[in-house]
This record gives sequence, structure tokens and C-alpha cells, in this order.
Amino acid sequence: FLSLCLSAAPGVAAVVTGSHDNRLTGVLLQDRPPLAIGRVRYMGEPVAAVIAGTEAQAQAAARLIEIEIEPLPCIGSIAQATSDDAAIIHPDAKNYASLVDDVKPEPGTNIAASFRIRKGDTATIWDKCAHVAHERFFIPQAEHLAMEVRCAESELKADGTMWIRSATQSPFTVRKLVAGMLDMDPGMIQVETTLLGGAFGGKSAVQLEYIAALCAMAVPGRRVNLVLTREQDMASCPCKLGLEADIKLGCDAEGKFVAGEMTYWLDCGAYSDISPNMSKAIAVDCSGPYRIDNLSCDSLCVYTNHTYSTAYRGFAHEAYTYCLERIIDVLADMAGADPMTMRRVNAIMPGNYSPTQVEITLSNAGNIAACIDGLKQICRWNEGFCQAFPNGKIRAKGLGCFWKTPNPSLDASAGAVITFNPDGSCNLLTGVVEMGNAGKTHLCQMVAEKLRMDYDRVHVVMSVDTRTTPEYFKTVASLSSFLAGRAALNAADDAIRHMKKLAAIALRCETDELDYGEERVFLISNPKFAIGYQDLVGGLAMQDGNNLGQPVIGRGSSVMRHIGALSEDTGKGKVGHAWTVGAQAVEVEYDPGDMSYRLLNAWTVIDAGAIIDEASMRSMIMGGMSMGLSMARGEMCAYSPDCLMENTSMRTYKASHIGEEPRYQVEFVTTPQLDAPFAARSYTEHGIIAMPAALGNALSRAVGKKLNMLPLTNESLWIASGKGVGQ
Repeated sequence: FLSLCLSAAPGVAAVVTGSHDNRLTGVLLQDRPPLAIGRVRYMGEPVAAVIAGTEAQAQAAARLIEIEIEPLPCIGSIAQATSDDAAIIHPDAKNYASLVDDVKPEPGTNIAASFRIRKGDTATIWDKCAHVAHERFFIPQAEHLAMEVRCAESELKADGTMWIRSATQSPFTVRKLVAGMLDMDPGMIQVETTLLGGAFGGKSAVQLEYIAALCAMAVPGRRVNLVLTREQDMASCPCKLGLEADIKLGCDAEGKFVAGEMTYWLDCGAYSDISPNMSKAIAVDCSGPYRIDNLSCDSLCVYTNHTYSTAYRGFAHEAYTYCLERIIDVLADMAGADPMTMRRVNAIMPGNYSPTQVEITLSNAGNIAACIDGLKQICRWNEGFCQAFPNGKIRAKGLGCFWKTPNPSLDASAGAVITFNPDGSCNLLTGVVEMGNAGKTHLCQMVAEKLRMDYDRVHVVMSVDTRTTPEYFKTVASLSSFLAGRAALNAADDAIRHMKKLAAIALRCETDELDYGEERVFLISNPKFAIGYQDLVGGLAMQDGNNLGQPVIGRGSSVMRHIGALSEDTGKGKVGHAWTVGAQAVEVEYDPGDMSYRLLNAWTVIDAGAIIDEASMRSMIMGGMSMGLSMARGEMCAYSPDCLMENTSMRTYKASHIGEEPRYQVEFVTTPQLDAPFAARSYTEHGIIAMPAALGNALSRAVGKKLNMLPLTNESLWIASGKGVGQ
């Protein structure tokens, strides 16, 4: 009871709870209250926030709050959620406001959104298949597990401004959604973001910012600091989605894919957040980087009483790719085909069409065949992909291919501003949040290249402030180099035009007679006839003391073009500008004696379009590979039958440790993406995508059993072998 808390706890300024006056929130579908209203839908859902003078006082007061809860039926699996007599987690779903046209909950069910792909004929084509594989797959939820937990602070200032500083990937989304919740002018919401540490998609969701803002409203003029413990971060904040899948895949006698039939059920947890877009992303890319002319895919976003899900590195591709690449290996075994050869034969090529009927070109999809060929060479596939040794151990290799196209908002945009210092160096201001993905580093390199000046002379503003920074939709989807990169290059072009115009006056010539470089604008016919950037960027000082022109400020922007909604019936359409493709492999050593295994080698060949910074690109991809293997080996959110999460600490949640890593090798293919800055493709997420699949295929071969689930623990191998049955 809140009265007990207020009367018995010293230092308490206010207590904030959910009420029926609170607005529902959501980035796609408004289905989540900032603090629970009427019912609690998952174990860690926030129900109250205590504001006190010190952290100790707040914690003591929070322990005095009593909550009366009447148990409701618990939905702990996709099967329970989709059964005919399932309890409905959101009985008022029909009244929820949808902020996008293609997210439509199905009233009277636990389906938050669904997408369908229909290409070719999957009704009668199966008779033409020489081999057909049909499998079911299960992947649990997992944690983002950034080293730095989520946090936010806020203050309602005297002028009515709601100031928020947050560890967020999406400060402009925070501004928009908090303004909507509080019914305030977005210009009265000021959001700042500095360095936020690890994120992996988990800090793109807006959650703590809502609560911090409500707390600030309760104590005007006082700064509220909200920092979670590790246990709160794992239990209360959104996690990676879970997935179940039913896939049927057929090929002809030559091993060429004839047809695919797929159903994916995404466990979005108690609230939808961004999960409908992940459901759409799976549908859009459901064929993988392969040609499948006859294709049917249903991708459904399903409510459960688990922690709600949000974006995670790979944006659901690491999950669906596991299922698809596993069934390709099953089909290869049925057909007596080499798994590498089957993938090479079916690699999507220019002139083929994606599941949503976008024509494939080398520019928009790269060269997956070259990636497969490169992987075959560096992992020495022809030396054998399963070998038994005299000591009884088995070494096996497994592979998987991937592709991914972004799925941004249709109005996604980016802005950039370049200002100059008196010495001719410049400052780059963008809305990209630096979180270890080299986003601002690459933008700095691009601007330096464009302005033809040393990298060290481009000074990057690291922090983001929604009142002073050009808007950028979110630092997600590996789009910083593409979308923000185009904005930064446009800003550089704008600055160059301005400097040339001033230089033409100073050098008494036309602008088309000028070139630039080494921080000088010079006459093409006589490069010694030049003027330095430092003499232009503040305006042109004339001999009589007058100043001509204005200080140079480069302004640039960019928006996503040529994308749109999918057809509701067939899924035809285009949601992303291009794909990034690659092939990955893993080598394991399996001990049948104790059913344990260790990782030996992991390889990636990725079509990066162009190399901007090879060292950082390799390390970024290796980091993704490591993350994918850790997730596949032991990570999962474990729930009791009544949906209580049982592993909300690092003692019980099993991530990989130092010393368990394999040897990594990364190689690049460089097929230019013609519409991208410097022809470079997105790459920062992609190292994770096919690593779980490659590990699953390697262990399935070593154990001799179909491993159609994650995580791949020693215990799961023991159970799959049949030795765990009845024990």
C-alpha cells in the first residue's frame, strides 16, 4: 500500500504508479503502459517508481510497497498462445492505436501482427521435388547483456522543458514518444545522449525514459536519476525475441531448390515494441540468399507472458537463419549432396528475384557465390568436414550463409552539419550515437576523404542533443554509413561549393576552373595559385578590410528512397535499399565420451562492397561472430511453468567466457554498392547472423543427430543423443 510507503519511509518525495489516466505507449502499436495498469503481463514489469533524496532511501521505501495481484492464466509458449482456448493477454487489443499501417492485431487472439509472402506456386509444385525435408525448430529468448546497464535521468525545468539524458540508441525517438505520452510539444522535450556503452539493439527501445519523465513530472525542478541493477536490467527491460518455426523445403534431383513453405512464430513477449518489424524482416528475407521460385511464408508476432522483446543484433535474422540453414543441411543429407555445393548451386544471382519480388543485381545484393567460394577455400572444406580421430574425438565443420536488408521507417532520414575552425579544420555534427560500432569513425573518415584533408583534422562531436543536433532516425539497422554517410557527404559537398565560390572571387576566376585538396582551393591550370581553407571558412577578408561572403557551414541531409509497404496478399514490395551477404563456418571438436565440445575455428567471408577501415571492420565482424557463438552455446531466458524468469543474474545466465573462443578469420569480397557512400555496404550487425547455424550444422554432423534447437549446451547434446531419456 502506497500510504504505508509514504508515511513510514524517510526522504520520499513522491511515488509514481500506473493509472488509467496514463497513456499507452509503443513505437509501432500502442499496447504498453510505462507502469503497469490493471494487470501485470510479465515478471519484471515495472509497477511503481519511488523518488527519494538518496538511493538508499528509495530502495528502503520500495521494499515497503505492497502489491495485491490476482493470478491470471499464464501463457508460457507459442503453443499455449495460439491454441483455440488460449487466454488472451491483451483483451483490448482492438482498441490499441497503430502508428503504422501494416501492424494489425487480430482481436480475440494473441497475434500482435502478421506478414505473408506468396511467390510462385506452393500448392501443386511439391510433386516435382525429388527430396523434401520438413522440420520444426525452437529458439528461446536471450539477453542483450551489454556490460553497461540501462539508465536515464530527467528534470522538468522551470521553463517547462522536459530534459532527459539517456543511454539510448534513439534520442529522437525518445523525444517523439515521450512528447506523445506527456502531450507536450516535441520542442519542449530535450534529449541528450553521450557514450552509452554496449547496446546491440537493446537500447533502441524506449522504456526507462518514460518512467524517468513521469518521475520528473512528480517533482518539478529536481533531477531524477534512474539506474538499474543488473538483475533489474535482465528482468524488466526488453530482451531478444524467441522463435519457433515449421519449415518444408524441397529440391530436384540435381539439388536445386524447387519450393519452400515456412511458418515463423515470434515470441514477442508481453508487448509488441518493435517485434512486428522483426516479423516483417523475417518474411522479407525468408529465402536466405538463395533462389526459391515457389515460396510461401507466414510470419506471426505472438504475445506471451514472457519479457517483451526488442531489436537485437541481426534483427531476427540470426534466429530465422538458424532454422533455414539447418534444414538445408538436412535436405543435403537426404539428397546425398555436399552442403557447400548445395548452397553454391542455389545461390541467388543477378536476374533472380527476392521473396518480395525485387530483382537482384550485383549492386543491390552483392555476390553470395563469391562468398561461398571464398569460404570453401579458407576453411579447407575439401579436406573433409567430419573426421574421427583415434582418441575417439570427432572434428566437424558446419556452415551457413546469410543475407540481410534493413527494414527502416519509410520516413527514415539523417542530417549532418560541418562547421569550420579558424585554422581550417572542421567539426562534424550528426545524430549518430557512438556505441562501439565505428559509426562516427566511418563518417569522420568519409568527410576527411571528401574534403581531402587529414583524418585528424575532422573533429567529431560525440554527444547528441535533440535541440542542437541534426535529426537521425535511430542508430540501428547498420544504416549509419549509408544514410548518415550520405548526409555527411552532402554536407561536405555543400561546404566545398561555398569555399569554391569564395575562392573564385579571391583568385579571380570561375568556380569550374578550381579544384581543392590539402586544405587549399587552387587553380587547376596553376595549382600554386591557391588560397587555404583557413582564409575561406570565416568569409573572405578583402584588402580594404571589408569581409565578403559568410562563414562556411556545410549542411546535408538524406532520406530513404524507393522503399515502401508490402502488398498485404503477396508481400510484394521493397522495404530496404540493398542486402549484405556472406558465408560463415565453424569447426568443433566433439567428445562422444562425455558429450562435450570445444570450438576450434570460425570463418566469415562477407561482401562488404568496399573497405573503409579494414582493422575496425574485421574486429566488428569478429565481435559479432563471438556474440553469435555465445548465444548459440548457452544463452537463454529460462522461465518456470508460471512464467517467472529464473536466471536474472550473471551467475545463472550462461554467456561465453574468455578462453572459450575459437580462432577467427575474416575475409572480404568487394562488390560495389553503387548507391552507397564509397560503394560500401552495411556490415556491423552481420557477423552474428549465421554463426549459430554454422555451429548447429557442425554439431549435428558430429553427434549424428538433428539439433533443431538452441542453445547447444553439453546437456542438450546428451538429451539429443537419446542417452538422457528416462534418466
